[in-house]
Amino acid sequence: MRTIHVKDRMQQGYSYELVAAAGEEFGEGFEPELTPKEMLALGVFGGKYMTDTQGEFPKDWFDGAKLAPERRDPMLNFFRVDASQPLSVWQEKGWIFADDPRGWFQWYCRYYLGRRIEAEDKRQIGRWRAMRRHIGQIRHNCERGDIFCRPKQRQALLHWAYDSRRF
Repeated sequence: MRTIHVKDRMQQGYSYELVAAAGEEFGEGFEPELTPKEMLALGVFGGKYMTDTQGEFPKDWFDGAKLAPERRDPMLNFFRVDASQPLSVWQEKGWIFADDPRGWFQWYCRYYLGRRIEAEDKRQIGRWRAMRRHIGQIRHNCERGDIFCRPKQRQALLHWAYDSRRF
């Protein structure tokens, strides 16, 4: 078991234990199509999501990552569109868990590393499953292989570890 100590702009004095092997032992039915490293390399969250958290996560996750040094830049996203809502919206809707003040992707990165928090894991996996409805909308409205049909929905799916380039 390994302890991770967090020290970034949004969270200091927080630590967690890694109790599962990285990238393994996921909850039943949770089968993300992209790893955090793959997501960062493709371009997600306008490149701004992880710029001050690099000390927490494996160094190789940031090799080739599309990161914005100053402010969020949707042109760094794979589909070059803004598919994010401000953190304030997530907070207002009660989607933010105290241990992960940045939201779902922060939870996923920590979960992928091996942190487990039973109730929160169940909640976040349920939210991840709910995103599948966007896959159905893309399949219904787009020609197979036209990856630039519905780019905002496709980018949102990338944010949730679904590889929207596949359908």
